[in-house]
Amino acid sequence: MSSSKRLATDFCNAAAPTSFTPSLFIMSTLTTPPPVARPRSDNAVVGDPGMDDLRIASAPAGIAAAWMLAKREWVRFFRQRNRVISAVVQPLLFWLLFGTGLRGSFVGAGNQNFLEFFLPGTIALIVLFTAIFSTISVIEDRREGFMQSVLVAPVGRWPVLAGKVLGGAAIAWIQAVIFLGLVYLFGAAPFSSSFVGVMALLALMGIAMCSLGMIVAWPMDSTQGFHAIMMLGLMPMWLLSGSFFPIPAFNQDATIGQMILGGLMRANPLSYSMSELRRLLFPTIDMGATGFAPASSICWVVTVAFAIVTTAIAWRLMRGSRRADLTV
Repeated sequence: MSSSKRLATDFCNAAAPTSFTPSLFIMSTLTTPPPVARPRSDNAVVGDPGMDDLRIASAPAGIAAAWMLAKREWVRFFRQRNRVISAVVQPLLFWLLFGTGLRGSFVGAGNQNFLEFFLPGTIALIVLFTAIFSTISVIEDRREGFMQSVLVAPVGRWPVLAGKVLGGAAIAWIQAVIFLGLVYLFGAAPFSSSFVGVMALLALMGIAMCSLGMIVAWPMDSTQGFHAIMMLGLMPMWLLSGSFFPIPAFNQDATIGQMILGGLMRANPLSYSMSELRRLLFPTIDMGATGFAPASSICWVVTVAFAIVTTAIAWRLMRGSRRADLTV
């Protein structure tokens, strides 16, 4: 038995009630006549299986199914050693090369050099790329037939979204924590009590990015198309978040180009996550001295709202899309 079929069987066993017997279920499915078409009420929504999901899936079965999918993402990731190594080494090289090369040409708030300024951007880069590209497994699972087996399991669809998002976000979070541990170990950033806030913020960013990846990956049928769309939107989103250069302030000396760029960067929800991450990593520096620095409460509200909105859109898309279920 292949690994995909074995995992699909384990998923169905975890999702089904204790009295569920696969063989009896298959036999009853084959022998039961097709249902008679009944007229739909005026209040029914075409393609909305939400009520059916609530009737079919029990909470314990759904949680077990979500945990199975999240665990599968972890197993898949750690079995690919080259992926584990590149996930830590590549951002480290980016930080060292860009930080060292541009160190003498940049002075930030509190006399920060570019190596210190680029550190939060590197951590965000780890979370963004790991979380987003972990959702590419949705396309691969659909091609292998595993996703079809998951969708017919009697647990509804919310465990699929929860398992994929939480599994990918956890992988991104642990990579960022490993990199951050190296940063603290070598003294590149001061260790303080704000470490707990950094962990919570990175978790929210991972959930938001995984949900965004699910929005793009769910209707997709090509990994090449997924890479093209995500690179087209992900890189500008990261660059316009204040990761690589400060967000320009609106003052009398600002040009039209700076005003437009500053407006785009302020409209980017990731800018607020980056601003708070930079404040937590360097709590003794006044970030508002050289550019845009919103209040901490605003940054947290925008980050939480971004995670909720992207997750809600992904959930709505998965509930209403029937064509994507059969996409191979």
